[in-house]
Amino acid sequence: MHFLEFEKPIQELHDELQRLKSIHAKGKTDLSTAIKELEDKFIAERNTLYSQLSGWQRVQVSRHPDRPYTLFYAENTCTDFLEIHGDRSFRDDKAIVGGFARLDGKSVMMIGHQKGINTKMRQYRNFGMANPEGYRKALRLMKMAEKFGKPIITFIDTPGAFPGLEAEERGQAEAIARNIQEMMRLKVPIICLIVGEGASGGAIGIGVGNRVYMLENTWYSVISPESCSSILWRSWDHKEQAAEALQLTAEKMLGHGLIDGIIPEPAGGAHNDPKAMADILRKHLISALAEFDGWSPAQLVADRIEKFSSMGVFQTI
Repeated sequence: MHFLEFEKPIQELHDELQRLKSIHAKGKTDLSTAIKELEDKFIAERNTLYSQLSGWQRVQVSRHPDRPYTLFYAENTCTDFLEIHGDRSFRDDKAIVGGFARLDGKSVMMIGHQKGINTKMRQYRNFGMANPEGYRKALRLMKMAEKFGKPIITFIDTPGAFPGLEAEERGQAEAIARNIQEMMRLKVPIICLIVGEGASGGAIGIGVGNRVYMLENTWYSVISPESCSSILWRSWDHKEQAAEALQLTAEKMLGHGLIDGIIPEPAGGAHNDPKAMADILRKHLISALAEFDGWSPAQLVADRIEKFSSMGVFQTI
């Protein structure tokens, strides 16, 4: 099990618990009572720790290497997931995946960022940072879903769109802007889920939905805390201060009216029990999509436009 820096206090309890279990398994000493007491203490300490996380700590949890990604959710919240490749223009971007699946017996289109589960796969997936062809692939799949009248579910988890020169040459900004424009006008329900990092245009490129939800330990912002710190202080040393100033946590986003709800995670975060997280997400998605039963295409489009048009604060002088 991988522990984050702020989890050091419970790591010591975990290591001691594993040591006792190892001794008990050998059968020479009965340590069941001590193991039970230590397990209860570990759970209590972990629950206390996770009940008071700072903004920066939630950013760290959102980046946990064991955290589940889009393909895991597609395979564990749905059945019959069939991945579809390519943007029919340049190439297949591995940082964004998508395809049809069945959720509670109904066909849906699932699209999301994929970071990779180990070093080799993270390089293959470009760490979840999509190129223009990734967003164009996503739009192609959305249009296909609209053609067949299928709801769209997106999973957002990216540190941002790929900032490389070649991405800009191929129209990164145009691709994201086009997605925003087109997603506003799609005539099927769209549910967007921030399941990890929700950074900048890389997130909003597949993040325009009738309902936008954040998992409990995720973040959503125009910029990462490190980048914000480097711009304002010319150093990453102030990333914790930047995280608090950006108000990027789910609670803050809900308070500002930028999302529609927060989905709770299992004790210790989604990475601690991915299967339980998938079950929670599955129930939530079924309920969220049921809300739009009977809605006309015009109602869906109007709801989406009104939702995003009402965001922000302005003053007329």
